[in-house]
Amino acid sequence: MLEPVSGIPEIRTKLTETKSVSTQSTQTSSSQVNATAISLTEYSDTAIGVAAKVLPSIVGIQIEYNVNSIFGNSTASASGSGIIISEDGYILTNNHVVNTSSTTSSNSYYQVSSATSIKVKLYNDDNLYDAEIVGTDDETDLAVIKIDKTGLTAAEFGDSDSVQVGEFAMAIGNPLGLSTSVTCGIISAVNREITTSDNATYNVIQTDAAINSGNSGGALVNSQGQVIGINTLKLSGDGVEGIGFAIPINDTVDVTSQLIEHNKVLRPYVGITGRTIDETLAKQYNLVEGVYVQSVEDFSVAQIAGIKAGDVITEFDGKSVKTVDEITEIKNEHNIGDTVTLKIYRNGEYKDLELTFREEP
Repeated sequence: MLEPVSGIPEIRTKLTETKSVSTQSTQTSSSQVNATAISLTEYSDTAIGVAAKVLPSIVGIQIEYNVNSIFGNSTASASGSGIIISEDGYILTNNHVVNTSSTTSSNSYYQVSSATSIKVKLYNDDNLYDAEIVGTDDETDLAVIKIDKTGLTAAEFGDSDSVQVGEFAMAIGNPLGLSTSVTCGIISAVNREITTSDNATYNVIQTDAAINSGNSGGALVNSQGQVIGINTLKLSGDGVEGIGFAIPINDTVDVTSQLIEHNKVLRPYVGITGRTIDETLAKQYNLVEGVYVQSVEDFSVAQIAGIKAGDVITEFDGKSVKTVDEITEIKNEHNIGDTVTLKIYRNGEYKDLELTFREEP
């Protein structure tokens, strides 16, 4: 079971069963034992130093919202974590921590309101500070909130692109409401692509540092006390232990700046719906392999570029494409105002079109 670590919704995914591997035991010499003892001391000192450095930059987040049901009105609550990113009160967290529409599901039996209260608890401070949402982004599951306070300790960011499998990792946050908790482990994998049951795909860092409900939005840090990831998801269930995921911090920088500046992320869009035409379908319908355009939105950049329903897009920005996801990946590499060339197949002929990206509505 793959679930956001704020502990609200559950997201399921398939796991590949791993085979057990036998190992041979070896004798350990006294010199190796001594070396191990020294190593453990250094490890402990590293963990103490990292915790002391990062804890002042991690906050607990408490959210309240109203639930209206056939049984009446009630108040519900949730909790998560956040990372101070500026001394004047800006805090980075997960969208699913502060955005109730992404953490709970309203249905015919009950309706959930937007957050009626967001409060932040700072390290070694018994006060609760009111927070406001600056901006949220569903696609990256990131959000920025702000409290009215200065003189805070901003976290130091590391380079998540340089993270290596096996290196020290510490998860810091507010698991199960237990504020300022730390757990240690290693980096289990990098560039791990996971897809949730609602088809959201994330490129993440995997760690075995214990991550629990309420850790969402907290920090995954390296041995220098630098934030390398935002703890976001975990696997849970029978036979699952020590598998958590963090959004690489490098992937958050542009999103964070846009949320602060624009209260949202400005993304280019295309404006089509489509489906994959593989080799079998291409032969069956006398088409070519690519992305079959099922519909084009009125007044979209796709329509302006001359794309029509029934076209097959075979190249996008000079790259061969066969799925809508591939088009989306290429699109996300561009900025609003960029122009790309498309190759389409229409009525037995290939044609080149130019498309200029505009902001996604």
